[in-house]
Amino acid sequence: MSSRSWFSRQLLPWYRENHRALPWRETKDPYRIWLSEVILQQTRVDQGLGYWLRFTARWPSVATLAKAKEDEVLKMWQGLGYYSRARNLLAAARQVMQEHGGQFPGNHAELLRLKGVGDYTASAITSICFNQPEAVVDGNVYRVLARCFGIATPTDSTEGRKQFKALATELVDPKHPGDHNQAVMELGATVCVPRNPKCPECPLQAQCAASVTGNTDGLPVKQGKTKTRNRWFNYLHIDTGNGLYLQQRGAGDIWQGLFELPLIESTRPLNARRLATLLENKFGKGWRVVAGREQPRHVLSHQVIHAEFWKVVPPQNLVPPNNWHTFKPAEMGKLAIPRLIERWMADELGPAWVP
Repeated sequence: MSSRSWFSRQLLPWYRENHRALPWRETKDPYRIWLSEVILQQTRVDQGLGYWLRFTARWPSVATLAKAKEDEVLKMWQGLGYYSRARNLLAAARQVMQEHGGQFPGNHAELLRLKGVGDYTASAITSICFNQPEAVVDGNVYRVLARCFGIATPTDSTEGRKQFKALATELVDPKHPGDHNQAVMELGATVCVPRNPKCPECPLQAQCAASVTGNTDGLPVKQGKTKTRNRWFNYLHIDTGNGLYLQQRGAGDIWQGLFELPLIESTRPLNARRLATLLENKFGKGWRVVAGREQPRHVLSHQVIHAEFWKVVPPQNLVPPNNWHTFKPAEMGKLAIPRLIERWMADELGPAWVP
């Protein structure tokens, strides 16, 4: 038995008595565990629970999800961000049906071949559903292990990722790997939190290096933040009399496949005169800019979107691009749209907007 078996011996009783009651902890169904892990990579448990319940109500099995349309899945995912994960969710469900006869593989390597499934998700599924001694490592695990064992190696370095994975693997309880992994994550989510950790409530406090030395604020360590990119989005509010023009975003950028107002992206903020010039250069003369309204910055992981919504009147002879389509406000609520656009629609269209 590992010399560090004390870790799991002290942690598991705490988890079994104090863990939050969550529906995915009441099942060993790989589909529902997988779905919970993908959703919780995007958001907190309190918000993710609602998404999980809606997904499982709409698609109660991997077979039903595999038959879904991409637009349906994107709409259900709306608000979570990283929409590529929603598309991967659908692609992986179809892989399970086509390549594995509708059964999730219980092998770590086979799970990694599913679209969008990485080491963390594969380890969670194999340990929780198939009782395999695979260790999960996520932000909560990094924090617990860095503090408990006094590890100052940056978690976002190659060396750090290897070191923490090796330690997590050494610590995992081979008899109860699923509970062990969930216990470490639960401790990080509810007690060993980033700021003001609840050390007196921690079952590991006596052995925790950071608690003993008073260095909980200094661990874990990261090398540095990723540089943020600023972008300026100028959305065109064009009322055709029969609805608004919307377009569907293409591949290779954020919000792929989601609907938005026609967009002109600029390298800096625009005034009405400059926007009118750009419209004329792109679509021909005769445009009139009525008003603009700037929205609060929309912050993504590595981008900051500075959006302004412009009410514009096009020339009478405008031939709209092929990717512009007219939608009435009531129809827009059925489309998958970025949260930025959703907030504007709710404010601008009022009761006519039904999300």
